[in-house]
Amino acid sequence: MEYVQLTGKNIESEHICCAISSNKDPQVIAKKEWLKERLQEGLVFLKADIRGKCFIEYIPAEYAWVPIQADNFMHINCFWVSGSCKGHGYANDLLDRCIEDAKQKGKAGITVISSAKKKPFLSDPQYLAHKGFQVADTAAPFYELLYLPFTSQVPVPTWRKCAKKAENDLDGFSIYYTNACPFTAKYVPILEQCALENHMQLTTIKIDSRQKAQSAPVAWTNFALFYNGSYVTNEILNEKKFLKITEQMRSVKKWD
Repeated sequence: MEYVQLTGKNIESEHICCAISSNKDPQVIAKKEWLKERLQEGLVFLKADIRGKCFIEYIPAEYAWVPIQADNFMHINCFWVSGSCKGHGYANDLLDRCIEDAKQKGKAGITVISSAKKKPFLSDPQYLAHKGFQVADTAAPFYELLYLPFTSQVPVPTWRKCAKKAENDLDGFSIYYTNACPFTAKYVPILEQCALENHMQLTTIKIDSRQKAQSAPVAWTNFALFYNGSYVTNEILNEKKFLKITEQMRSVKKWD
């Protein structure tokens, strides 16, 4: 299998795996604009030369859009091998290339966000454990910061204090999101319209800088839904799933 690394020169002509539609699609536009800026900060987007979800995206941890303290580590933003790409060793290839690149750049190790049990949009904890990743720190309600140290002397990465509790002081529903995941560009406006039509209180907070991401009140910044200050989910919802959640809130008498 051949692999392609995105650069400033080929980013417009290459698809970005998780969103493979037209370059005129708002999801693709938002993600590619975000990637262009991150490429200047050392981000690497490496993908199999096939049309499918088979890629790894990583960046020096000091530039990562997540609230972690991981000095001199490389952080994996997203690692996705699915569908017909599974079972061919591509995941091992991509991770091994990330590890080798991090070592060549003098990094102390690699971090990635996961959970004790597999969750949507998070890397598979069983696979990462098999590859040698360990739990460095935990954050509410289920997040685990995993790390793969290259030597035994490196400091253990941690969550920043702001992200440990996963709570805010906002009434009604609230969503924190970034353009690091292309699906937010499509679904956040849909949820805003859904809330408006159903007379629901919804506050959306777009995290549009690394500084805001690193001080966010939740471990996973790509998408985080809260209700009355309590964390609900990291899953990027369509209208049907969002309305189902509102019904669940009513059933447990949390809905005002």
